[in-house]
Amino acid sequence: MSNFVPENYDLRTALIFYYHLKKTAAESHRMLVEAYDEHALDKSQCFEWFKKFKSGDFDVRNEERRKPPKKFEDSELQALLDEDDGNLTTTHGSIKCDTRSHLHTFEIHRKDSEDGKMGST
Repeated sequence: MSNFVPENYDLRTALIFYYHLKKTAAESHRMLVEAYDEHALDKSQCFEWFKKFKSGDFDVRNEERRKPPKKFEDSELQALLDEDDGNLTTTHGSIKCDTRSHLHTFEIHRKDSEDGKMGST
């Protein structure tokens, strides 16, 4: 066995090859394990990729992970976040919020447009 360590992209490309050879996801997983041992994809991953292939999607590139949008319940904090930093001339104070009996204080740092330095309150 060689010292070659495959990238996930290479393993997924091999899965497409096995798919077109009419192999099952389980057979494909066994063949990857035989060839690459601990570097093979998990069995569940093989099944997920075969599901994509059956739907006609053969794109094996990494998908970008999206971060969920930030949601703020505190309207004062949301207002500060929505402000245009370029129009600020003074610094803002701190915001206190009580979550699960813990008091947290967040200091808001803004660039003071007069001297260009970061300010804090």
